[in-house]
Amino acid sequence: METVYDLGAKMVDALAAAKATAGDVISIDKGSGRVTVLGRSLARSREYDALGAATKFVATPAGELAKRREVAHAVTLHDIDVVNSRASGFLALFAGDTGEIRPEVREQIDAKVGQWREEGKADVAPGVLFIDEAHMLDAECFSFLGRALESALAPLLVLATNRGVARVKGAEYAAPHGLPPDLLDRLLIVHTRPYTAKETARIVDIRCDEEDVSADGDARALLAKIGSETSLRYALHLITAASHVAARRKAASVGVEDVARAYALFLDARRSAQLLVDHADEFVENEGAAGGGSGGGEGMETG
Repeated sequence: METVYDLGAKMVDALAAAKATAGDVISIDKGSGRVTVLGRSLARSREYDALGAATKFVATPAGELAKRREVAHAVTLHDIDVVNSRASGFLALFAGDTGEIRPEVREQIDAKVGQWREEGKADVAPGVLFIDEAHMLDAECFSFLGRALESALAPLLVLATNRGVARVKGAEYAAPHGLPPDLLDRLLIVHTRPYTAKETARIVDIRCDEEDVSADGDARALLAKIGSETSLRYALHLITAASHVAARRKAASVGVEDVARAYALFLDARRSAQLLVDHADEFVENEGAAGGGSGGGEGMETG
């Protein structure tokens, strides 16, 4: 059974934008007028149709065509706060000027979202707050984080630090990892270990592929060895430097000689520190000679 409908200009434009053709099964959102192509109808499929392998065939709908369905929208709590803020309003989401949102608005939104969760109308997906070098925060920041974690809508907090027992900034006591004991007691501490030689080699391979650097097996093995002996970050930096050395000699791939050349040109932290220690006496003598010469000139003028 076929039916003829009179379509408006907006509906025609929506069908053209969706690239709907005869034989397609479509769905139309009554509220927004959005047209979605679900697939080709099985009743209209023919053997002579030149269709690709990605073409999807669906059954022709039967019964009532008007159906009610639930649509889930993903929004953030900040977007809800902005919309319900009288000073900003809905247009602030597009203008970017959200202004200051009052605490009363935030409390009302939190209560409303909690009510929606109990009624099953909404699900809250907690966000992730990652703070690197967490030992740089002071006691006031840690106090704020501890209070935020007590909220029912608190995000997943991840803190990263490489400190041992260090003084907490803004306090007069030392604590493990430079974090207050009350906050540290709420965290799950992940034990880390250095990379093994096999893991370092795997990371070097992935980094070479990501940077589109062609390197032979011996060069990658040398980079992995350098990463194990010095640092992984230094070895990853050598990949780009070695590729430029290989391009300078017009080589198709990075070889051991290219990695060795880059290793000789660029020092790692340990060799740089050792260079300063070895030449510390020369630096002192040069500074002393420069200071003595200027002092001698002043003495001659005074005399």
